[in-house]
Amino acid sequence: MRRFLLGVIVVLSLLLQASATGHGPVFAYATPVNSQGEWSFDEGFLVRNTALGSQVTARSLFTYGFTPHLQISFTTPAILTDSPMPRSRLAGGDDFESNIGWRFHHQVKGVGTRFESTAFGGIVVPGPQTGTGAFSNLKRAPGFNGVLVSGFASRSHYLWLGGGYTRFADRGDDRLPSTFSYSLAYGYRPSVLRKDYPFWDWRLFGELVGEKDSRIRQSSTPVFGTEAHQVFVGPTTLGIYKSFAIEGGVQFPIYRNVGPLYPRERIRVAINVSYFLFQHGQHTH
Repeated sequence: MRRFLLGVIVVLSLLLQASATGHGPVFAYATPVNSQGEWSFDEGFLVRNTALGSQVTARSLFTYGFTPHLQISFTTPAILTDSPMPRSRLAGGDDFESNIGWRFHHQVKGVGTRFESTAFGGIVVPGPQTGTGAFSNLKRAPGFNGVLVSGFASRSHYLWLGGGYTRFADRGDDRLPSTFSYSLAYGYRPSVLRKDYPFWDWRLFGELVGEKDSRIRQSSTPVFGTEAHQVFVGPTTLGIYKSFAIEGGVQFPIYRNVGPLYPRERIRVAINVSYFLFQHGQHTH
């Protein structure tokens, strides 16, 4: 627990040096993409705590919108403190990523209400960290990931349901686990907190995320005890101030089925800060 508290202090101290704008929930998948000509820069910090210690991860995200419905993003991770635990796509930071986001369905229904669906896909490259536990001697290769998420957004309510799949290639008969991930997020924008600049504009979310990892393959053989399936739920919040935003939240496990090589996670804490810059066009999230 002392390591966990230290991790939280590290996150908060880094947060004080950053500026922010998120587009949706903290942990779950969502449909928004950057507007045409919009650059956004996000810095996220995550603490995952277990009885054997905590993992603190920093992750930088750079995104550019080509059109109102097409964007490209790049993710760079850094694990500040490591601990043996299942890999996570929704609450991770282990891998470099390059993704294309395409909002292929966008239907406006009434004033300020829209139904939409977005597909994300790209390349995943394992980070420089060798990992701990079952991952320490594993030879790693790049892979791919794909995500599909749908939902609706209005001036006061948001609802998104999404799912994704990540698979890595073999290297020397070794392979990182494949991951099926899914999420459900509901957001509410209270009228009392619905403000325009120069005031903060706030949203509240309830988020459920789940991830099911396959076993590690080493020397062409699945490694017993490296499978995992966990589901987390918890509250988050998002505040926007002009071109800056800050979001954060906590999640607690409601289902944990992990192999004997992993400890069970007890809590996740995440904070994300961002800044976006328009070259041309309008902000259309």
